[in-house]
Parts: sequence; structure tokens; C-alpha cells
Amino acid sequence: MATAAPSPIPRSQGEVDISATAALMADPSRAAVLMELTDGRALPPSELAEVAGVSRSTMSEHLAKLHKAGFLAVEQGGRNRYYRLSGPEVATAVEALAALAPRTEVRTLRQANRAGALGAARTCYGHLAGRLGVGITDAMAARGYVEREAEVFLLTDPGAVFLADLGIAKPPRAGKACNDWSERRPHLAGKLGVALTSRLFELDWVRRTERRRGVEITDRGKRELSERLDI
Repeated sequence: MATAAPSPIPRSQGEVDISATAALMADPSRAAVLMELTDGRALPPSELAEVAGVSRSTMSEHLAKLHKAGFLAVEQGGRNRYYRLSGPEVATAVEALAALAPRTEVRTLRQANRAGALGAARTCYGHLAGRLGVGITDAMAARGYVEREAEVFLLTDPGAVFLADLGIAKPPRAGKACNDWSERRPHLAGKLGVALTSRLFELDWVRRTERRRGVEITDRGKRELSERLDI
């Protein structure tokens, strides 16, 4: 009597391979690209090559690897290609790693100015980060406008009134807690953080600066934030 052949082991996905992702992000040039794109912009290879300090051909190789791994998405603009992060989860991962990473030594005045500006206020995939982002988050939590539950910030009824007064009639009811790499504390991210940040730009309380990802508070913004949130 013939022996029945053993049933094949069903193919399924195993545990996640963190090392593969970590190895991809460990290259300094690719890490510089990911950090540069955390504010949600789409940039051409030429600008990203300048940021990373490598040639255009070398940058093309790095971008191809990041795109293949799902870190980046590509947009076509005429004859040019523009690269951006594939989603907010990539920005969150980069910020989380940045919060754990050691700080590099500042060797020039330009580096010092850039580090100081980004530490003060910057954008992170559509929401505010740095001392400004953390300060707004802390002030809203202190006033009961948001309540944190694990990794989520929930908008309260008083918070909805506060945002309505700013002109956000139907705000998202929740946002994410994103660990800020420069402040080592969470700032308000996710849909709620993006909605608030977008409105602050519309009100001209904050503006983008010439420094990549940098943000500054306008005089009107200083008055309003001081009056409404005591910042």
C-alpha cells in the first residue's frame, strides 16, 4: 500500500525582519533623505543629493532602494520626478529613531543655526514639532483640550470649542502622540495635529522659513498664542 505524501507546509509570513529595515536606514545618505522629507514635501533628486552631500548618480541609487522598500513614493512633474515619504508611518518611524539617536557634533555656525532653528520649530509630515509643537501640545493638555490615552490624543468638548474659535468647525476627534526627537517629549501629530497646523498657517500665526522644514512664529502668532495658550 502506497504511503501518502506529506502535506506541504503552507506558505505564510513569518516574524518581521527589523534588521533589513534598520540596515536600509543606517546609511548616512539615505538617513539624511528620510529626515529631510519628514515634513511631507516632495523634492527632486538634485536637492536631495545636495542635502546628503553626494552626486546625483549616487543619490539615484539610494532613492531606488528606498522606493523599492516602500519608504518613498514618486510624483511626476513634467520631465522631473519628485520623491516624498510614502506615508505618515514612515515619518513616525524616522522621528522615533531620531529621538533615540545621539546628537552629532556641531562644527560650523551654519550647522548651529540650522540645529537651533529646527529645534525651536519645524514641521513633521504636516504637523508642528520642536519646542513650538511640544509647547502647544502641553498647553492644550494642561487646559483639558486634549487627553492622552496611550499613544493617542483625544479631543475633548472644550478642545472642540477652542478649535472652533480658531476657525476649525469640524476638527478630527483624535491625533497621535509623536515623540519629538529634539524635545524628547510628545507633540500632537496625526489628523488632529495636521488640522491645527494647517489652520495656524492660514491665520499667518506661523510661517515657513528659508531653512528646510523650519517654521517661525509671526508677531501676531506670538500675541495670539500667548493670549490663548499662555505660550
